[in-house]
Amino acid sequence: MGIGYVFRVRAASFFAGAATASAVGLYVLHGDYQTSHQILSQQAKELFNTLDGRISELEKLKQNATSSSNQQSSEQYADGLP
Repeated sequence: MGIGYVFRVRAASFFAGAATASAVGLYVLHGDYQTSHQILSQQAKELFNTLDGRISELEKLKQNATSSSNQQSSEQYADGLP
């Protein structure tokens, strides 16, 4: 057994360990990415639902204001006012 053989075994072991550590690290990062994506997606859905509700309320208020102004206009015309 020469010194070259020992060096090759140690280098191969080092690179095998580095590859294994890289694979485990990528797996953990992928899991973290999926978790953060789910959290951000849920937050976006909640914000969208809140905004959608506010827009619906504004549309109802506008519709009520429009219908009441149309009703007042029709009453004025019914009374003979221009």
